[in-house]
Amino acid sequence: MTTGDREDPRIVPVPAEHAYDVVIGRGLLGELPRLLGGAVRRVLIVHPATLAASATAMREDLQEHGYRVFLAEVPDAEAAKTAEVAAFCWQVLGQADFTRSDAVVGLGGGATTDLAGFVAATWLRGIRVVQVPTTLLAMVDAAVGGKTGINTAEGKNLVGAFHSPAGVLCDLNSLETLPRFDVVAGLGEVIKCGFIADPRILELVEENAAALADLGAATPPTWGVLLDVIERSIRVKADVVGVDLREAGRREFLNYGHTFAHAIEHVERYSWRHGAAVSVGMVFAAELARLAGRLSDDDVARHRSILTSVGLPVTYRGDRWEGLLAAMRRDKKTRGDLLRFVVLDGIGRPSRLEGPDPALLAAAYAEISHEAPQGVEL
Repeated sequence: MTTGDREDPRIVPVPAEHAYDVVIGRGLLGELPRLLGGAVRRVLIVHPATLAASATAMREDLQEHGYRVFLAEVPDAEAAKTAEVAAFCWQVLGQADFTRSDAVVGLGGGATTDLAGFVAATWLRGIRVVQVPTTLLAMVDAAVGGKTGINTAEGKNLVGAFHSPAGVLCDLNSLETLPRFDVVAGLGEVIKCGFIADPRILELVEENAAALADLGAATPPTWGVLLDVIERSIRVKADVVGVDLREAGRREFLNYGHTFAHAIEHVERYSWRHGAAVSVGMVFAAELARLAGRLSDDDVARHRSILTSVGLPVTYRGDRWEGLLAAMRRDKKTRGDLLRFVVLDGIGRPSRLEGPDPALLAAAYAEISHEAPQGVEL
C-alpha cells in the first residue's frame, strides 16, 4: 500500500445493523483511526506475507496514535481460510489480552478480509473489524457487506458469520502494482454488479475494457473510470445489504454466477481465481435462464462479449459435470435437495430459478463446455 497524492475520498454509507462507511480514494491510511474509534486500545492486523511491509507501516502509524498493535501473518489466498489459521489468530488475540473493546484490521485480498472478519466475529462473540482491501475483487465484494467465513474440505465458505465491519478503506494506490490478471479477476465482480443492478457499469466497462484490464499502462482518465465503477459496484452492494444483511431475500442476488463458480473452485481445489470462476458461472446462469425461456439470446451474447473483452474465461472443461453437480448441491443457496440459482429475466432484473430440470442443467453445462483445459491464466 503506497501513499500517493491525497485526493478527496468518496464515501459510500452502508446502512447495516450498525451503519458504517466505505471510503474510496488514495492515501487513506490517515482514515484508519477514525474508523477504529476512540474506545479501541489493541489492534490486530491480519495480513499475508506479501504485505508485510504495508502491515509494518500501518502498525507504526497506529502506534503513533496511541494504539498497541500486533501482527498476524497468514498464508496467501484461500490457504488462509482454514480453521487452523483462524485458531492461530485467536491464539494471538488471547495472548495479547484482547477485550470486546479492541479491534481487528484485515489488510489484503478477499481471502484475508474473509478470515479477519470471521476471527473478529468469533472472538468474544464479536469485536470491531476494519477492512483494508488491497485487491479490486476485495474492494467491490469480499470486504463490503459483513459476510465472513472460512472453507472446509467439503466446500467454500461453509463456516462463517454475518459481522459488519466498523468501516472499509479502499485505497486505489494498492491497485497500481496489482498483477494484471488479479485486476481482470476483480472486474468479474464489477461486471456482475452491472448485470444484476446497474447497467451503466456494463457501459463503462465496454467503453474502457482494454484500459481497465491493464492498469499498469493506465492513464489518469482510466483511473477515473475505475474509481467510478468501484463506487458504483459498492453502492449496488450497499443498497442490497442495507435491506438484507443475512441473505434472507434480495442479498441472494449478489450471488449471481456464484453457485457454479463455487463448484468450479471446489473441483479445482481453489487453483482458479474467484473472479474467473464467477465469470464462467455467470455465463452458465445466463445459458440456464435462456434455456428456461427467461433471458434473450442477445443478453447471453452480451455476457460473453463483455467478459471476454477484459480477458475473463467464459467456458469450462466438459468432463467434470458429476463433481460440479455434487459441489453445487452443497452450496449455501441450496434448500434441502432443491438447487437454487440466481438468474436474470433481463439486464438489471435478477430473480431465482428453483429446482431446474436436471436436463436443463446439463444442457446449460454443454453450452459452456470445451473439450480440453484452455491455456488461459486463471
